[in-house]
Amino acid sequence: MSSNTTDDGTPLTRARAATRLPAQDLERARRFYAERLGLHPVDERPGGLLYRCGGAEFALFRSTGAATGAFTQMAFEVDDIEATVSELRRRGVEFEEVDVPGLRTVDGIAEVDGNYPSKGARGERGAWFRDSEGNLLGVGEPIV
Repeated sequence: MSSNTTDDGTPLTRARAATRLPAQDLERARRFYAERLGLHPVDERPGGLLYRCGGAEFALFRSTGAATGAFTQMAFEVDDIEATVSELRRRGVEFEEVDVPGLRTVDGIAEVDGNYPSKGARGERGAWFRDSEGNLLGVGEPIV
């Protein structure tokens, strides 16, 4: 895949991607995101909460379905993964330990070779945790 994007005139080439995460209990989710992650909604409606961080946004929406948590649903890119994981642990976030072929965490952090080829990095260091609603969230730092 090329590092250059081409606007071929289709609507999605100019669109902004927006993450939406399901929440069975919005108040429980609000508390988790505030107390554990230090994030507060910038807008809210009866059916959802909108968050902004680092120039991006994501929303939690009321859902009767439950997240499977079988894959990363959203990730935060950080400059210092050790400091971020340490601070989030201090706030009560529990990180997943993973040991599968090709991916193994050590103290909650894994090195993933080959990620972010379009960002000029040779890989990523990553860590994963679940929010109060079962969504699997990641924290990643590109390896340059």
